[in-house]
Amino acid sequence: MRVHLSPTVRGTTLAAAAALLLAALGTGGPAHAASYGTPKIKLSASYLSGAVGATGDPVVTATISQSGADASDLTVTATKSSKSAVAGTGDLAATGTGGTRTLAVTAHAQGYTDLTVQVAGLGGKTATTTLHYAASPAVQFSADARYLTGASDASAAVDVGGGYVVVANDEDNTLRLYDGSASGAPVKTWDLDDALDADKEVDIEAGTRVGDTIYWTGSLGNNKDGEYKSDRNTVFTTTVSGSGAATSLTFGKAYRKLRDDLVAWDEDNGDRFGFKAGTADGQIPKEINGFNVEGLEFAPGSTSTAYLGFRAPLVPPKSGGKALIVPVTNMDKVVTGSHATFGTPIELDLGGLSVRDIRKNAAGQYLILAGSWAADDNSDPYALYSWDGAAADAPVKVLDLPTSDAGAWESIVAVPDLTQPGARVQLITDDGDADLYGDGTQAKDLDHPEWQKSRTTWFTLN
Repeated sequence: MRVHLSPTVRGTTLAAAAALLLAALGTGGPAHAASYGTPKIKLSASYLSGAVGATGDPVVTATISQSGADASDLTVTATKSSKSAVAGTGDLAATGTGGTRTLAVTAHAQGYTDLTVQVAGLGGKTATTTLHYAASPAVQFSADARYLTGASDASAAVDVGGGYVVVANDEDNTLRLYDGSASGAPVKTWDLDDALDADKEVDIEAGTRVGDTIYWTGSLGNNKDGEYKSDRNTVFTTTVSGSGAATSLTFGKAYRKLRDDLVAWDEDNGDRFGFKAGTADGQIPKEINGFNVEGLEFAPGSTSTAYLGFRAPLVPPKSGGKALIVPVTNMDKVVTGSHATFGTPIELDLGGLSVRDIRKNAAGQYLILAGSWAADDNSDPYALYSWDGAAADAPVKVLDLPTSDAGAWESIVAVPDLTQPGARVQLITDDGDADLYGDGTQAKDLDHPEWQKSRTTWFTLN
């Protein structure tokens, strides 16, 4: 039997079928879950470090998307923490709108945790990724501290304007440009291995700027095992163009006999400082009678005479000895290949400490960062001394530095006007030997550069 439908019924039935077909195709009707793709999330870095009580810790960027949805409708949260005592799910904050979000983590305890980061899209769909987080302990003056990541052995720093600083690392031959006012990774890097023709690290320990030229020096001493490594016997220059974030460096020239010149000069003057013995095979450089340079700055009003500040030896090499500065009177010629010539050595009473850095400002005011000659746990005293650069004038202690936190005070970024009340100076630590995360691993040996870091802190001088 054939059933006949009226035009009205037949039209209604066809319309319903069409509506069902359109819904199945995802058009012509309300949106359904099937119309949305699986969300995507990608982190700018999978590893992140922070510090307990820190201000302005490093962050990572999450790039998110979902087909069929506007990125502004997506949310990013942490849904799991492998160690909530370090940082829990509620300690990850995602800010921003659209397809990029900034992720920051608040640390509560030293250690590691893996945070599962989820992007929740429309239609109930989600995706996750893992952020590997490491937290170092709280430090004194935490509000004035920032963390420079990507390397842990900051050993010399030169101001290039606008709050930016070029930092050397004594474990490699790479110079790094940082925004010195913010925690995070370097803005630019310059790997100088090829330019220096170096097989090992130069052990860069000091640098200073004259005009557009930055002079850098290796430690000039043996390595920690008392072995001579020729790459450490290097002074070299880089030329600066631009400033701030736009700073660019080009390699200049290098000289690889300054240590030899110093030893010969000392022998010619009665072996006064014991440089020959201090550089002998088997001699550890960081001994009271060792040989190790950690300071470099030019003499008052000069662009040719440079002061070499010694971490070791003390003069005489015993407790309470004085810090040694040797003037190189032709440093501008040394880097072009001339043998060094030397002026009258300077002995400074730094309370039994030696030179870890020396820096002056345009007014000829010097600051000396004084610390121990020893290669210990960095708990020995550190202090800042002001000085006028004249051999006959004694330095004056202006500040004792905290020593209970990890890291060795190593670098002065720039010297403020020391006559101004409330003058502040920025210092940087070498954290390479520090166990930052409580697992017994030295920072220099951490597998991920995002977890390696040095600390920079501002101090009020008067």
